[in-house]
Amino acid sequence: MTRSDLVNELAARFGQLTHRDTEFAVKTMLDAMSDALGRGHRIEIRGFGSFSINRRPPRMGRNPRSGEQVVIPEKLVPHFKPGKALREAVDARTPPDAAEAAAAGDKSGAA
Repeated sequence: MTRSDLVNELAARFGQLTHRDTEFAVKTMLDAMSDALGRGHRIEIRGFGSFSINRRPPRMGRNPRSGEQVVIPEKLVPHFKPGKALREAVDARTPPDAAEAAAAGDKSGAA
């Protein structure tokens, strides 16, 4: 689902809102979440999941072209941890045939 898909879905569900109002609401919510993460805050949406910032420590890497070692600086990256309700909802919607095929593929690929 893309941002425009989300706007269209919300506009369809809430007929009293115009498409422009719905687009503004989605933009405002996403901007608020981005700002909170940018300030180092944690976001928790009960039943959905939580967003936080993870620190990747500095490390030594290698330039693939020259092979020379390069220092990769520390990074702060966003991290999403799904909530229990979301994990269960996704698991319940997984088609049994696809799960069995994936498990069979894992077994045959390992041998």
